Amino acid sequence: IMKILWLLLILTQFHHAHSASKGVTASLKAKWPQTPLLLETSEFICESGEEKFWPFVDTQIFIHPSESVRSYYNLIVKKAGQFLTDLQVSLLKLSLSLRAYSPTVHTFLQIASDEPPPEACSAFVSVHGQLTCSTKDMKKLLKTATGRPKPYLYKNDHKYPGANGTDLPVVILYAKIGTKKFNTFHKVLSERAEEGKLIYVLRHYVAEPKKQNILLSGYGVELAIKSTEYKAVDDTQVKGTYYSKSSTTDEEDDTDEVQGFLFGKLKKSYPDLQGQLGDLRRHLLESTNDMAPLKVWELQDLSFQAAARIMSVPKFDSLKLMRDLSQNFPSRRLSESMGIHPGDSSLFINGIHIDLDLHNAFSILDIIRGEAKLLEGLHNLGIRGTSMSKFLRMPVTTVEESYALDIRHSAIMWINDIESDSTYRTWPSSLQELLRATFPGVIRQIRRNFFNLVLFFDPAQEESIELVKLAELFYKHKIPLRIGFVFVVNTEDKVNGFEDAGVAFFRLWNYIAEEYDVTQAFLSMMYNRVDVGDSLSVETVTAYLKKKFPKANTAKILGVESSYDDKRKAGAVFYRKSGLGALPVALFNGIPLSSEEMDPDELETILLQRIMDTTNFFQRAVFMGQISEGLDVVDFLMEQSNVVPRINPVILSPERRYLDFTASPVADDWDDSTMFSFLDSKDKTAVVSKRMKYLTKHGECISCTQAQTKSFVSNSRVGVINNPGGTPSEDNSSLYKAIWASFLTQTSKNTLDFTLKLLKEDTKFNTLEVDFLRSQQRFCQEVLKLKAGQRAVVSNGRILGPFTEDEEFSADDFHLLEKITLSTSAEKIKAKVKQMNLAPKNSDLIMKVDALLSAAPKGEARKDIKFVKDKHSVLHLAAREDEVFYDVVAIVDPLTRDAQKLAPLLSVINVSYKRNTHCISCVAKYTLSFLQCVSGSFYRFVMEAEVSFLGNDTMSTGPVARFTEIPESPLLTLNMITPESWMVEAVRSPHDLDNIHLQEVSGVVNAEYELEYLLLEGHCFDMSSGQPPRGLQFTLGMKQDPLMQDTIVMANLGYFQLKANPGAWILRLRKGRSEDIYQIQAHDGTDSPADAEDVIVVLNSFHSKIIKVRVQKKPDKLNEDLLSEATESKGLWDSITSLTGSSSVEEGDKKKEDVLNIFSVASGHLYERFLRIMMLSVLRHTKTPVKFWFLKNYLSPSFKETIPHMAEAYGFQYELVQYKWPRWLHQQTEKQRIIWGHKILFLDVLFPLAVDKIIFVDADQIVRADLKELRELDLEGAPYGYTPFCDSRREMEGYRFWKTGYWASHLAHRKYHISALYVVDLKKFRKIAAGDRLRGQYQALSQDPNSLSNLDQDLPNNMIHQVAIKSLPQEWLWCETWCDDSSKPTAKTIDLCNNPKTKEPKLSAAVRIVPEWTSYDSEIKQLLKRVQEQKPEASNTGPSQTQTKHTGECFFFIYFSSQVIYTMITWGEGCTYIL
Repeated sequence: IMKILWLLLILTQFHHAHSASKGVTASLKAKWPQTPLLLETSEFICESGEEKFWPFVDTQIFIHPSESVRSYYNLIVKKAGQFLTDLQVSLLKLSLSLRAYSPTVHTFLQIASDEPPPEACSAFVSVHGQLTCSTKDMKKLLKTATGRPKPYLYKNDHKYPGANGTDLPVVILYAKIGTKKFNTFHKVLSERAEEGKLIYVLRHYVAEPKKQNILLSGYGVELAIKSTEYKAVDDTQVKGTYYSKSSTTDEEDDTDEVQGFLFGKLKKSYPDLQGQLGDLRRHLLESTNDMAPLKVWELQDLSFQAAARIMSVPKFDSLKLMRDLSQNFPSRRLSESMGIHPGDSSLFINGIHIDLDLHNAFSILDIIRGEAKLLEGLHNLGIRGTSMSKFLRMPVTTVEESYALDIRHSAIMWINDIESDSTYRTWPSSLQELLRATFPGVIRQIRRNFFNLVLFFDPAQEESIELVKLAELFYKHKIPLRIGFVFVVNTEDKVNGFEDAGVAFFRLWNYIAEEYDVTQAFLSMMYNRVDVGDSLSVETVTAYLKKKFPKANTAKILGVESSYDDKRKAGAVFYRKSGLGALPVALFNGIPLSSEEMDPDELETILLQRIMDTTNFFQRAVFMGQISEGLDVVDFLMEQSNVVPRINPVILSPERRYLDFTASPVADDWDDSTMFSFLDSKDKTAVVSKRMKYLTKHGECISCTQAQTKSFVSNSRVGVINNPGGTPSEDNSSLYKAIWASFLTQTSKNTLDFTLKLLKEDTKFNTLEVDFLRSQQRFCQEVLKLKAGQRAVVSNGRILGPFTEDEEFSADDFHLLEKITLSTSAEKIKAKVKQMNLAPKNSDLIMKVDALLSAAPKGEARKDIKFVKDKHSVLHLAAREDEVFYDVVAIVDPLTRDAQKLAPLLSVINVSYKRNTHCISCVAKYTLSFLQCVSGSFYRFVMEAEVSFLGNDTMSTGPVARFTEIPESPLLTLNMITPESWMVEAVRSPHDLDNIHLQEVSGVVNAEYELEYLLLEGHCFDMSSGQPPRGLQFTLGMKQDPLMQDTIVMANLGYFQLKANPGAWILRLRKGRSEDIYQIQAHDGTDSPADAEDVIVVLNSFHSKIIKVRVQKKPDKLNEDLLSEATESKGLWDSITSLTGSSSVEEGDKKKEDVLNIFSVASGHLYERFLRIMMLSVLRHTKTPVKFWFLKNYLSPSFKETIPHMAEAYGFQYELVQYKWPRWLHQQTEKQRIIWGHKILFLDVLFPLAVDKIIFVDADQIVRADLKELRELDLEGAPYGYTPFCDSRREMEGYRFWKTGYWASHLAHRKYHISALYVVDLKKFRKIAAGDRLRGQYQALSQDPNSLSNLDQDLPNNMIHQVAIKSLPQEWLWCETWCDDSSKPTAKTIDLCNNPKTKEPKLSAAVRIVPEWTSYDSEIKQLLKRVQEQKPEASNTGPSQTQTKHTGECFFFIYFSSQVIYTMITWGEGCTYIL
């Protein structure tokens, strides 16, 4: 064996002498500098509660210069471990690796920079707007603080626990915790806050942040295999190679077997042959990386092969192998790109379905963290192993969508009955009628009481009149609505009908009902005699009675001796017991309508909509067999889970607080109030729950209530906690001590009798010490958040209250609370506890589990995934039963895109928790479908389980995507697959990242990306019309710089997006027509109150931020049109920004018209080379000033670096624009199709309103005429003009697809237009909502993968009947593929179209077809050469030394006249300004 090995090593030397490893690396850094791990840790701990945050801050961690970064990191984790569980420490390490809380910390730093900070201060305070760096000056500022306005406090501010009075001054400390300066301020401020002298708020601040930007993780990188049908690679050689520390690709997995060799063991056995073994390994891998296409029959077994190989290795290596197979799929001799969509996969964490298309690493971390609380809580309560999953999957629903009152009550006077009244006798009564087809919106007339309206009202109230008239309208029009009245009138016996209008009405009603019938009484109501704005009076009732019934005795009907007073009190009693709000109030099928819905103008529409919605409910019930013909419909309705005996908003409110009973405190005695005071909230709760005594009726109960009450029901036990109005002492607490002594010594019955007796007598006892009462009072105030003397109820951990002095919580409320608690959770938990024999006396366990599960956020029902025992396709990584573990189920085909994402994620989770002895139970099931192969691409998901360190104990630069040992022959394109809200751009790489060909590269292709922006998205609607205000503009900025970004609102969903970074931002309407016509009325999802002047939005995480804004036209602008011809004032778009290399602000429409706006897109070095030549050809043929607009998203770093120099040399303006593809619009995954989409889908929002017309010119075009002619061409009312495809080259007739099939019939003799050149009238385009129409049609067509094959061309041609196209003269675009040679001399532009017949490469075609192309190319090359020579030598340092500003990125131009005057100045590092 040794001889064979030596022979192979010698042979390898001949093939790989000094061979360098080739590969690709990609890294992504944040735009903001490094944030200290200590501050990120504090934010992680803060999410567990402020009461843990401040003790952690008080640990006062100091950084000692002698300590290494690794030891400091370990110290932070160790200190955090004092406040976290082992599982939470694991999550902390993962979050620090992801830098998940870096945006939160940077938000505070941005807020501090907006103050702005005083100079040379490492820490400072803001006292109502006044800043200082010393505690001495702070005390002076506090004396005058009340005279200045209070500062705005954000939701995520850290407020020190203490007094919270509105009259107290607010002091905001900006400091870095753990520093001496912080400790000085913190000591003074915390003492004063505890004394109730001020409100102390802490915000993170780092005076001198590190210049190095952090490398991020939690994203994917794809190397997709490109088609080489048309050669589109630039032949320009890359000069110089940028290397960084992250460039290394030495990521060999020596544990893998390669062609029978176990290189891990070989390197251990022969350490002196490390280099040669590495060369041999690379040689063997390259020889097996065969990219030849497989046959169809070979594809059928791919998933079987992959699954079998994964199952054959040891379990602990299986996830690593699955990751390797899926991420390097094309080169593992399994498949080449077949263009087939990947199959579906599923991930479940504790039964929660994780949609990989919606979730990212950060949202999954949040889910895992939320589950940790549940898992640890159940574990601490004694529920272990697989029992935990059974409790987690219980359907605990604590809040119904809407609660209903039981309407089967005798106090309701029903006016009609659909089932028995003769009026409806012709209607069918079968339930099957519900399933009969009918026209949409038709109300089905079925003889069943499906719909019931009950009106509670006082007849004498003015508001009752319109409601009764509406009910009469429904009745007369035979709407299938059963109507009932509950009259709530004066219940005093001494009040008669001559004194009270309500009593008079009631007695008259009864008279008519008895003498005639209820229907006659209803139709005889005298409200038509009441004038508008008046209420019913006794005189009106009397006059009506005398006129309608002249023979009736008025005194006997309305007077004291009236016999028509039956059940007068019934309505009022029912109303009081129901707990309903202010009169009048309506119930639809028992569900109360809100006060807004009770508006008479809206009520009719709302009731009709409720009828339609309820029809759907009954249709489902009939279809599912839940209701049968013989069942009473009303009984069926009233037996639903949402029906309650009483409506109490306090009990039924969805806003709920719960106690946490899961702690196990070291000390569990409340007799020592001093010791009790040192416990945190969870420990205090645990002590109280352990020491609590209850009154019970039948031993163990399942609903546990703690309150000040003397009654209880059979399914509850009742305990009492004392919360006196003053400090407990021997003198004022003898009664309660006696009661508590009875609890400790007597049975429940004796205790109850004794307590009732004590409450009636005034007897003093001297039984127990008073200290435990102080502990109870402290619990009430610090945990339940009650003030001294306030009352509350705690039911199975749920806190109700505090109650005001006049607020009653009656026996009916206790019955309701018990019903809700039992039906939603307690009964289910009791059954599960009993089934699993978890505790002999289980009331405490039920109470604690109920509180834990009910407090958890509610989402979709958890799934219970069970697999047949199949050793060939199911991989089990078992967990230890006695430890806390997650139950993770992954169902995946190992050769799909989802597997590429899942495998590294599962590996990180598995490794993370193994390392911390928290095990993962993971099952992976492989679906076997060869048609669901991943499209040919290599993939890396960048995520690490923990912060990594180098050998010298310094922190590594961060996670990087590394592609090693991949084939060199295919042409690759690099794509960043990031979370939805991230906007990233390539910032450094000399290579063409759109066309990577490793055969032509020496060494490593290194790409550095930057997270340029986090996206703020929103939806805006006009409150008056309910429609989106098209063209409305918003601005985003800070206090010091209010105009940093702006955007335009679409008509589609009122969508808008703004670019920002972590921080607190102010959203406003842009000055000009937007601000003149509209005003912001309300907003949701923001961080400021709804009525605040400024709309403040805080971006403090990597998660998406979506807000809703409602605007309204000003009263004097109701008839104004936002998109009218009036001049739009200019704003950000024409100011100097970081996105523009140059810009000009010109006065007057005349000068604005003199700028020729040209839009173009390019991706890859070849098309950027073409783009420069196109720009030069445009400039050579016009005297008009030109402004170029480029789509920034896909431009290379080298183009962005050189464009300012070109602008300087040729005197043009340019601006880089970008727009993130909206999440609601059908996504494209291929880079080229995304670029095509940007060409057509976002024209109305890419450019400012000030741009009237824009011309799109393809990058590979050469212009031979003045494009000003095209701009001034009359479009004859069309929003845009395109050039039709040529018909003159006859030999290409077979390739003209638009002349046959679908296109021939759709176009109906119209021409099919090419998208290489078009002019857009943006004012007309916006006016007719062309962009919104195009997006709507795209959304419909793009669902079919076979449609819109040429997206940017097919879409406008498909919409030609809805959005007209002006056909431009043929001379405006000549293309050799479609146009004959005779038309070439008159061509105004030449496009280098692909030729499907010859497939000639672009470069050779350009040189052959366009004579001037070579001279243009040479001129541009000379310019770039001069730029390169002027540039300093590129640094070979890694990302840790990356400069944040690059020479040439900060050029600006200001035009003073038609000539450009160049004056070079330098201002700041790396920035050159040109005036």
